[in-house]
Amino acid sequence: MTTRWTRKDLLGLRELSADQINFVLETADAFKEVGTRQIKKVPALRGKTLVNFFVEPSTRTRTSFELAAFRLSADVINISASDSSLTKGETLKDTARNLEALHADILVLRHGSAGAPQFLASRLKASVINAGDGAHEHPTQALLDLYTIRERRGKIDGLHVAIIGDILFSRVARSNIFGLLKLGARVTLVGPSTLVPREFEKLGVEISYKIDDVLPKVDVVNLLRIQHERQRREYFPGLGEYTRLFGLTKERAKLLKPDCLIMHPGPINRGVEIDSDVADGVQSVILDQVTNGLAVRMAVLFLCGGISTE
Repeated sequence: MTTRWTRKDLLGLRELSADQINFVLETADAFKEVGTRQIKKVPALRGKTLVNFFVEPSTRTRTSFELAAFRLSADVINISASDSSLTKGETLKDTARNLEALHADILVLRHGSAGAPQFLASRLKASVINAGDGAHEHPTQALLDLYTIRERRGKIDGLHVAIIGDILFSRVARSNIFGLLKLGARVTLVGPSTLVPREFEKLGVEISYKIDDVLPKVDVVNLLRIQHERQRREYFPGLGEYTRLFGLTKERAKLLKPDCLIMHPGPINRGVEIDSDVADGVQSVILDQVTNGLAVRMAVLFLCGGISTE
């Protein structure tokens, strides 16, 4: 089953081919079926140990990886920055080497510094899964987004996807851009000019600063929250102004095609980037994304964790 996957690590989607991305999605199909069984567990990673090492806080991603590992019969250790010796001055490299000395097989890392997963992957025998590094990439979030689009629309090739919001500081946006373009989608970025600089056009996307012009044309809208924790200054006058210009309000949602999908990686700021009724409406696939995230992360853990590093 792993003949098309020879990678020890998953660090980002930029480095993957369309074939490799599709193979992860196809593998996730098999694992999604596991969630429908009475006993939601398979022995695929029995005897393996996964360490969830989250230097940045997270609830959904960490819990999703933890549950995915349990369903694959792996042992799981959760470590946060406050629980680790990083608070005592230990380097990230030494912390990871100590974990490997305990025979950890898979390290799922979320870190505030871009490149931290790559740094560790080149130094450790254990598989390293990037659960978000700074404003760089968040590959499993993009994979579950791709999976959800493919599941609901039957394809990705030829679809027009709008990613709306804080593109500049979003690792989700970058991974989605790489994945969507590789699979043949057209991508338009929308948001304030301060958060959607023209330099993104070099990636092969289109840019618009007028959301009302874009909404009637797209097949999917993926809304991003404002990444206040990564910003060093204000990039727009205020949240009210942002909502007025770029929020998916109930009135704006009427511009969408009836079959347009509404997505959000979470956490949702209801009433800011999206109206609460729209987030809970019939076009929203936000909860589907959560469900699919479990299957996708099971697939990623299985593919990377099943690769021999000897």
